[in-house]
Amino acid sequence: MKPTSLITLCLALSAIGLRAEDKPLLAVPGAVIYESKLDAAPGAPWKAAKGKWELVEGVVRGSELEADKHGAVTRLPNKLQDFVIEYEFKFAGARTTSLSINAVKDHMARISLTPKSVAIQKDDNDHEGPDKAVVFARFPTELAPGTWHKVRLEMVGDLMLGQVNELVAWGASDLFKTPKMAPGFTVGGQSVDFRNLSIREASLNPAWEEVKAKLPKPGEKVAPAATPKGKGKGKKKAA
Repeated sequence: MKPTSLITLCLALSAIGLRAEDKPLLAVPGAVIYESKLDAAPGAPWKAAKGKWELVEGVVRGSELEADKHGAVTRLPNKLQDFVIEYEFKFAGARTTSLSINAVKDHMARISLTPKSVAIQKDDNDHEGPDKAVVFARFPTELAPGTWHKVRLEMVGDLMLGQVNELVAWGASDLFKTPKMAPGFTVGGQSVDFRNLSIREASLNPAWEEVKAKLPKPGEKVAPAATPKGKGKGKKKAA
């Protein structure tokens, strides 16, 4: 790292009280936009579009309802620019969950999670073409049910970086330069628990180029997507 970059990074960390062991990746977090332990019954400012959202054993639980014929979805109404989101989740029987970010119209990006995989991707933004989803990384892993796992999503400029436990990947898209809307959770099946959510403003890490050199390149770590048992070949629209 160049001396000037190191000095700039140290000043930034000092200004926000970030510990050295937090190791900034794409972004240096700043002021808090929204913060909640998710230890109260779901309500405003959250807007639940689908599914059942309730307080269970002191944390928010999301569950898909069969009658909806759609995954459970709840979102905040925030409009975001550059940001860092962190939270913890625990599988309690569900087959999938995601952290989803919308564009002004339709979807933008997400971290998609199953008990066996982590995917970090740009979403399909039109569903009718020509835009398509781009998976920057899909890692095989074990996200054990009943265990809390940590998720981090960073978006700065045309870049996004996702981290789930120790798995990290990044990617870029011009779509990410447009306004980012309505961060939220999705759940496929029953159920997923959520806690300790924070959304903070962010700025580009001065050492990003050095960090990036140590991460997999977009598309370099893309394991095949698992086909859910008993599911057809039809494409289901992302929540």
